[in-house]
Order: sequence, then C-alpha cells, then structure tokens
Amino acid sequence: MTRYCMDTSAYSHFRRGASAAVGAISSARWLGVPSIVLGELRTGFLVGGQRAEKERRLSHFLAHPVVEVLTVDSETAGLYAEIMVSLRQAGTPIPSNDIWIAAVAAQTASTVLTYDDHFRSIHRVAVEILQ
Repeated sequence: MTRYCMDTSAYSHFRRGASAAVGAISSARWLGVPSIVLGELRTGFLVGGQRAEKERRLSHFLAHPVVEVLTVDSETAGLYAEIMVSLRQAGTPIPSNDIWIAAVAAQTASTVLTYDDHFRSIHRVAVEILQ
C-alpha cells in the first residue's frame, strides 16, 4: 500500500478499466489528486461528450475516503521552481502541468502515479510508471 499523487493519465486509464491503474489505485492507502489534474480532466470533459456523466463519476471518485484533492500553495510554487530549474539545467524539459504535479508529490512525500515516462526526468520524486 502506497501514498500516490495521481497524474491525469492514471485517472484516465483507471476509468477505462486498465488493470495496472485499477490495481495501483485500489491498493493505495492515500491518493492525492492535484487540482492541476482536475483542471486537465475538466478540460477534457468540456471538449468531449458526456460531460455530466464524467463529472458524476469524478465526484464519486473524489468522495472516496482515501482520496484527497491537493491545491497549490507558496510551498508548492517553490518546489515547482526548483524542479523547473533542475530540468532546464539537465536539458530535459517536460510539460509545465506535470512539473506542478511533481511539485505537489514532493510536497506530500508521495509517489507520482502515471503512464507518462517523462516523469523519470524528475529525480526529486518517486515515480511509478504504469503500463
């Protein structure tokens, strides 16, 4: 059982029933969902169909006792800056939203749960890449 900070890709695969995502999320003792992930998901809901149904499923998911929505604060912003500079110096840029997610994971001492391999470039946080 692990403390996870969930990336958007993990939730999307979970909703589709991908066994790796379902297994990891089901076994989590704590699951942080950054507000950045909610923004990405809701953008998809607006662009795609069945918005009301997707919002209902997300609300049900967020109501689970192990799930906590995580917001950005000044500490998160400082961690974001440190990770961003480290990635730039290493020449390994990744999408800025994913840097925010990594900063939230660092702040909460949790493992990033994702399908996106570029998170491996961030040495400050533990990452579990699902396949």
